[in-house]
Amino acid sequence: MAVTSKWRQHIERWQSSGLSQTEYCVQQGINARTFAARLCDYRKRPVADSLALVPVKIEPTDPASVVSPALAAVVFTDVHGHRLELSSAVSAGWVAELLRCLA
Repeated sequence: MAVTSKWRQHIERWQSSGLSQTEYCVQQGINARTFAARLCDYRKRPVADSLALVPVKIEPTDPASVVSPALAAVVFTDVHGHRLELSSAVSAGWVAELLRCLA
């Protein structure tokens, strides 16, 4: 079954709520079994359906603090303040795979 925007919103709100599925369903007046079924459908959807552009800020490393070019870092910061700092030695393929896994 296709996941409707209503269920996608519920799933995304639940994921950011910090609540268990049961707690979220009770709070929202949703049948827990139906929620679990829609979550299963949501997780099975094609990857292309789940991709979204996320604004990130790339900060250059202070050149004075770099001891070796291999230790230079790329820092990704999302709008919520989460930071991902990677060595410049990390391959682009690895970063792409990481982003696919996180999507």
